[in-house]
Amino acid sequence: MEAVGLRSHLGYVLSEAERAVNRGLSTALQAEGVTVEQWRILRALSDGRGHSMGDLAEAALMPHPTLTKAVDRLVDSALVYRRQDPNDRRRVAVYLSNSGTLLVDRLDHAATAHHRTVEAAFGPQRAEELMRSLTLLIESLR
Repeated sequence: MEAVGLRSHLGYVLSEAERAVNRGLSTALQAEGVTVEQWRILRALSDGRGHSMGDLAEAALMPHPTLTKAVDRLVDSALVYRRQDPNDRRRVAVYLSNSGTLLVDRLDHAATAHHRTVEAAFGPQRAEELMRSLTLLIESLR
């Protein structure tokens, strides 16, 4: 069957797939009171290095103003904190707090369970191939 209308455009189909996947992920994270966007921020910070807002916006796939508001809420919840970079006083980095680290551990379980649900619905091999293909697409378009 030939694709017609919006579904004939890759960008649309990718957005629709993202919505479907994130709807389930949102449900999985809801028990901890965390949104998908907050999970991305926390997960990006879990490497322990501290990130500038610019690096964090790119990693979390969020525009700067939206990221700033989300980080402010996470700071208010004591899950992350900001600290001036000791090597560059002009740079402020965001770090995961101890409470944030404990939360990320719990969120990882929820995200992994969601990933398994997607694999069960789509098939593990197809899901793995899709991730490889999408990663190649991203690299090709950079």
